[in-house]
Amino acid sequence: MERHPLNPDAHNLEDAFFADENRRLLQRLREKGEREAQLAELRQVMPRADDAMLDHFLALGIRAETALAVVLVPLALVAWADGAVEPREREAILRAAEGRGLKAGTPARELLESWLGRKPGKDVVDAWRRYVRTVGTDLSVDERHRVREEILGMARGVAEAAGGFLGLTSKVSAAERAVLEDLERALS
Repeated sequence: MERHPLNPDAHNLEDAFFADENRRLLQRLREKGEREAQLAELRQVMPRADDAMLDHFLALGIRAETALAVVLVPLALVAWADGAVEPREREAILRAAEGRGLKAGTPARELLESWLGRKPGKDVVDAWRRYVRTVGTDLSVDERHRVREEILGMARGVAEAAGGFLGLTSKVSAAERAVLEDLERALS
């Protein structure tokens, strides 16, 4: 950069301007990097969602941890429908969680395992219902449908995991069916 022999303050002003501009550019790069990381984490949790839907979720403040809670509460509720979590139900839930990148030792995985050891309380279920209602109003009909089907599909998988007797009875108990119907209503 050329020095200003007649006005040394001009050089200092240029330095200050470019320092401020560099700080703004670095801040934008950091924000973009953070957003990309959040998008990648959300994509892990919701692998079937397209980029537009994931962008919409991020704009609504939904992050991977929040989306996990939306998915995991219904699974825990179905598992507890008969009063206890069966080993095969537990395995099905942990497989679903693992498939979404929920690795052992992470806070979200620990939360899920606590719900498998002790039924989520009414406050957790009420918070989930409020969250689903609130977020649902901000989603398009197509987005709501896709999220609903994904959650209900995994919940049905949990219900079917331990049910049935020698293939002679339904894999889904009456209590599990009632929870699934309640979840359907909540997600509509």
